[in-house]
Amino acid sequence: MTEIAVATPTDEDLPPSIHAAGAVLWRPTSAGAEVAVVHRPHHQDWSLPKGKVDPGESRARTAVREIAEETGFGAVLGRHLATVRYPVGEDRKVVDYWEARAGEGTFTPNGETDELRWLAPEQAAGLLSYDSDRDVLDAFARSPRPLRSLLLVRHAKAGKRGSWPDDDARPLVDAGRDQARRVADLLTAHGVDRLVAAPKVRCRETLEPASHRLGVGIAADPAFSDEAVAQDPGRARARLLELASGPTTAVCAQGDGIPALVRDLAADGSGGVRPEVHSNRRLADPPSRKGSVWSLSFHAADGGGLRLVAADYVRDPAV
Repeated sequence: MTEIAVATPTDEDLPPSIHAAGAVLWRPTSAGAEVAVVHRPHHQDWSLPKGKVDPGESRARTAVREIAEETGFGAVLGRHLATVRYPVGEDRKVVDYWEARAGEGTFTPNGETDELRWLAPEQAAGLLSYDSDRDVLDAFARSPRPLRSLLLVRHAKAGKRGSWPDDDARPLVDAGRDQARRVADLLTAHGVDRLVAAPKVRCRETLEPASHRLGVGIAADPAFSDEAVAQDPGRARARLLELASGPTTAVCAQGDGIPALVRDLAADGSGGVRPEVHSNRRLADPPSRKGSVWSLSFHAADGGGLRLVAADYVRDPAV
């Protein structure tokens, strides 16, 4: 039986599998949004764009590549919507889906897809061939819109604390520089166009590969150092929300400040977590591994402020 989960499992949860990735590709209309559905002549079905992960490729990169190959459109990933699992022979296929806003492009029939239709979600649901695709589309349709994204990055592996008399100056080690390149892949797939780092060398260096690839500079912001978050968490939270209200931003911070910020954003005001915030981790105790990323999705509340609606933890951006 096909399983669909809004939370992405960790690598350790998965048996040997075929990995794939795709998206609900959408574009805004005067009535809300319309989504892309493709016809695959080899399978004689209508589906959401998706495909297998190539060796050495992350699932986020796969989703963007498959969208381009099957629809002809560029895309920027947003919120992670679902993970679908189903058997394929003796293996289990695992497909991760995001919502992805369409960029420039033109559909041209090809060997994989010979027709594309832009439809309202309820019309697309009636055309799709598989229940699992309809479940993913339903997760998209139920999500508030528009959403704003912010990616909260834990700095990559750096030199040992005892080896540097000035902790602020600790640089990345070789393994950390590899992590930083993987972080850059993820930030590129999400269309990040602003980079902000806590005033630590290791935070800035974590964003440097993304800076080179995206062609944007890195702004230092002292509000996101561990010391600043501990001393004035309200200021750090307010600054994060201010950044989330503008261009898609990645903020690189530290291992104590990030869990505190995520907990604060998800809090219900009485020491608990708002149940409507979707996440693949316990938001009462958010992890923050070096080189990991929290993909945060916000919606404008009735009063005009931003409210966290989804928090997806990416333990390793290479996956």
